[in-house]
Amino acid sequence: MAAYIVITRLRTRNREQLDLYAKQAPVFMAGHAATWLARFGGHCESLEGPQVEGGAILEFPTLAEAKAWYDSPAYQEACQHRFRGGDYSAVIFDGAAGELKK
Repeated sequence: MAAYIVITRLRTRNREQLDLYAKQAPVFMAGHAATWLARFGGHCESLEGPQVEGGAILEFPTLAEAKAWYDSPAYQEACQHRFRGGDYSAVIFDGAAGELKK
């Protein structure tokens, strides 16, 4: 079953750190079966909760693969720039199988 990681940027604190993070994407994505479903930084309209500035949605074949990517040394090294560059929220979840039940 597919799994997803959704990362949202709530506030930018240091653009240079975020640029360093973005430059490392080819390294931290290499070797992982991930698909970018969306990367957003333009118009973002929060329907519930705090306003966000941007974010990303990634799809992985399994929850184990999503966790392996997030916990990988390459990503953990790169995300230190993200942590210094802004305030974020990140969630990981299994995809729904079949239709929603009423």
